[in-house]
Amino acid sequence: MTVKTTVSSKDIDEAFLQLKDIVKETPLQKDHYLSQKYDCNVYLKREDLQWVRSFKLRGAYNAIVALNEHDQQNGITCASAGNHAQGVAYTASKLNLKAVIFMPVTTPLQKIDQVKFFGGNNAEVVLTGDTFDECLKEALVYTEDNKMNFIDPFNNIYTIAGQGTLAKEILEQSKDDAIQFDYLFAAIGGGGLISGVGTYFKAHSPQTSIIGVEPAGASSMYTSVVLENQVVTLPEIDKFVDGASVARVGEITFDISKNVVDDYIQVHEGAVCSTILDMYSKQAIIAEPAGALSVAALDQYQSEIKGKTVVCVVSGGNNDINRMKEIEERSLLFEEMKHYFILNFPQRPGALREFVNEVLGPKDDITKFEYLKKSSQNTGTVIIGIQLNNHKDLENLKANVDEFDKSNIYINENKMLYSLLI
Repeated sequence: MTVKTTVSSKDIDEAFLQLKDIVKETPLQKDHYLSQKYDCNVYLKREDLQWVRSFKLRGAYNAIVALNEHDQQNGITCASAGNHAQGVAYTASKLNLKAVIFMPVTTPLQKIDQVKFFGGNNAEVVLTGDTFDECLKEALVYTEDNKMNFIDPFNNIYTIAGQGTLAKEILEQSKDDAIQFDYLFAAIGGGGLISGVGTYFKAHSPQTSIIGVEPAGASSMYTSVVLENQVVTLPEIDKFVDGASVARVGEITFDISKNVVDDYIQVHEGAVCSTILDMYSKQAIIAEPAGALSVAALDQYQSEIKGKTVVCVVSGGNNDINRMKEIEERSLLFEEMKHYFILNFPQRPGALREFVNEVLGPKDDITKFEYLKKSSQNTGTVIIGIQLNNHKDLENLKANVDEFDKSNIYINENKMLYSLLI
């Protein structure tokens, strides 16, 4: 028997029928702020409003109901940084199945709590590994030892078909107004979403360019497809965009993406943070980092999309409010508005006033001032954080700091020092 390793638009149509009474038909909304900002027509597919606040419910449910009754009763497992886990937990509760859900230790608490809420008594959560890939290894060993069924978050044709149903929804929702999309932007983690959505659009809206968006610190699909032409494992990834930070994409999603994705964009994690804050303040949308990727990519495509019609998949809204301070910090660093220095500071009255008057601009602000070492000498070693009123003033700030202390260290340019001290 030949094992199927690709997905067709017919598979997605069948998944759509399977899911029609399970998932919420999420809104397709024209976003007037983004449309004005980029001088085009921008629509948002609001999967952040799904029952589990992400598209992952679609693929998880479709993959689980594809199991025969015997396999379902043996129980299911999964490995996930959060959203797929919620989809599996929700499905386990709905179908009254036993689920063991493996999540990286670094998963935000908000996502862990949501998995427990959706799964109830049907789901057991196991925290293991610092990354998704480490977590995955543990989950696969446990699944084999306990003869359970692993529900892959992306490298599974039923998962991919389930994710593709949101593309069918987009095209159905836009039909009455005869909207034709020139571009579709969607996040890539392991590749399940882009594979499903890309497959359906290529079959039913071939004029639409499919743009896959990855975090710059975890661009595993771009590396595999464009640079290496084979699936590769990234030796190191930035885990901040936890819903899309995957070191190795799936073999199935790799093969499909090669045929359906027209371009790949890598977005700096700081730009993602700026987009999250912008979406919250301007549009009252609470997007998680992976959910904001598609919108963050519009900056890089600004000239291409002018006057065009664009749809961005807001893939998730499971953002832990406790991360907002870090999100703001990363955004300010990316926008070159916040800067940290180590310098020798005079230990005498009036020294701080002198620093403010001689180094800072009239609207700049000190956000951090901490002695690393005080001594009986005339100076002490200080970490100082400065927020500029205008990022263009950076060179002037550096020159003023050099004049104040020629031996200063600019921490922003040293990742290790920044992570240790800030």
